[in-house]
Amino acid sequence: LSAEGRSLKDEDVLQSLPVGTTATLYFRDLGAQISWVTVFLTEYAGPLLIYLLFYFRVPFLYGPRYDFTASRHRVVHLACCCHSFHYVKRLLETLFVHRFSHGTMPLRNIFKNCTYYWGFAAWMAYYINHPLYTPPGECHLSLSLSLSLSLSLSLSLSLSPVTVPTTSTTRCSKARKIPYPTRNPFTWLFLLVSCPNYTYEVTW
Repeated sequence: LSAEGRSLKDEDVLQSLPVGTTATLYFRDLGAQISWVTVFLTEYAGPLLIYLLFYFRVPFLYGPRYDFTASRHRVVHLACCCHSFHYVKRLLETLFVHRFSHGTMPLRNIFKNCTYYWGFAAWMAYYINHPLYTPPGECHLSLSLSLSLSLSLSLSLSLSPVTVPTTSTTRCSKARKIPYPTRNPFTWLFLLVSCPNYTYEVTW
């Protein structure tokens, strides 16, 4: 409640603040804002669609002779499935799982975020779906896929107890606690980073 003070939280109630009977509120112009849900949906929908453009080899990407041709390598189709599943999962998490501590973010940031997500998706998709792409060996492919699935499953099982039951008192709660490592060796990365599931997803 001062010009230099910290901003009030969305859940703060004026009657519960130590301000006495009179208070002066200062409003700060945050500029153009956009909701976090819109930001996440835009960030994740872009890579999903961009990758599929390269996978189906639409015109003007690899030359006329390769328009709408399919790769003969199994790993290329597997990569498309993994990539698509990853971003479909993220879109569903944004709609039905995530809760955001803030309602909006500056509009200008969405351009920076989308450039990162969309740009890397295009860069990766271009080479994986290129007609001259050389796939890895079957042994390497099987090992990577098995490792990826086992790590992701292990982390999912470790994070499942973190789910907060939906009740009348918790429905609007935004509080979340970072899990702690357990005897499961795949959870030991919690000692180093807060979200090791993103580290494991690199194997996709």
